[in-house]
Amino acid sequence: MEKLYYENPYQKEFTAEVINVIEKENKYHVELDKTYFYPEGGGQPSDTGYINSTAVTYVYEEDEKIYHVVEVKPLKIHKVKCSIDWDTRFDYMQQHLGQHILSACIADLFNGTTIGFHLGKDSASIDIDKAMNSDEIKAAEKKANKIVLDNINVEVLYPTNSELKKLSLKKIPVKVGEKIRIVKIADVDVNPCCGIHPRSTIEVQLIKITKVEKYKSGIRIEFMCGARAVSDYATKHDAVEKMSKLLSCNNAAVLSEVERLSGELNKALMEKRALKAEIAEYEVQNMLAEAGKIEDIKVLKCIYDNGDLKYANTLATKLVSSPKVIVLFGVKSEDKANLLFMCSKDLKIVSMDSLLKDAITLIDGKGGGSAFSAQGGGKNNNNLDSSLDYAYSKIKDQIISSSKL
Repeated sequence: MEKLYYENPYQKEFTAEVINVIEKENKYHVELDKTYFYPEGGGQPSDTGYINSTAVTYVYEEDEKIYHVVEVKPLKIHKVKCSIDWDTRFDYMQQHLGQHILSACIADLFNGTTIGFHLGKDSASIDIDKAMNSDEIKAAEKKANKIVLDNINVEVLYPTNSELKKLSLKKIPVKVGEKIRIVKIADVDVNPCCGIHPRSTIEVQLIKITKVEKYKSGIRIEFMCGARAVSDYATKHDAVEKMSKLLSCNNAAVLSEVERLSGELNKALMEKRALKAEIAEYEVQNMLAEAGKIEDIKVLKCIYDNGDLKYANTLATKLVSSPKVIVLFGVKSEDKANLLFMCSKDLKIVSMDSLLKDAITLIDGKGGGSAFSAQGGGKNNNNLDSSLDYAYSKIKDQIISSSKL
């Protein structure tokens, strides 16, 4: 099969002959006599497109043959019109060449080696074998974009063994007798690569690093090139425009205004937490004073409709800090029910963990904890009352039985 995608990666349409069709798992793997469809490889996803009007969803190479995966079986020994999804193809070309440039800049400036490359529909990233600080990341990005604007020609070489020795390659992944394909960007980068790339660095348009995170002993750098980077900028610009209107300020002042509002929000949240803690103290005292008793043990059974589970937890914790108190709380939300069982540390009549695991089955839930504290949730909030009544009944029986011993 002729691999024409190497001869002209800009070809969008062509005519070919179907020479074989293999059926696998209700899909058809089509072999053509020639193809411009790029098969997955070298870190670059495969092309997509059409054979006649049938979508090509995946292309791969196996045993030196290239297969085009479709869902409708084409006729054998029949010429077909093929078209490539050009936007996707060129996007991958931009990201791949951008990776070569960015990796080369990191290697040149900071001696960082790229040990992994990931290219997907929405994101691209490289893994570097060493840590880098933010200033170094910015320096690499700046140099990479300088190379983009320098409009450097991208060459594809198939060197002989003697020519290969003259090239400064760190690693040559080659099998015996295999022809090596080298991608050369002037003196910026020389690397073996089976991917397809634009003819010049200027076609990358822009390289923007979007995220850096720790990865193993080094870092992972996410980046965007070309149309992806331009689209990302447009989206963020629109977001800033909308924020500036909401905040009644110009674009330049958005960040400082957000920082001011964030400070005010944090202050308000702190004040709210302090007030809730103060209210909780009063609420706890009232609840203890009004609590019903079984023998000499106060048992508080309560359901909070559309309640705050965190606040209920705070109340329960404060309540059981007093001696001889058992708390049976239910917290009901629109589509879920939670149980929260606690008891004072001086009570060993019944394990809260065992009690909750028994009662929570009535709300089709799961949960657990310790002898003194347990909680969990379930989907059946209609049975929350029954679940608490059941737990209360078991507590009552256990306290009465214990008092008779």
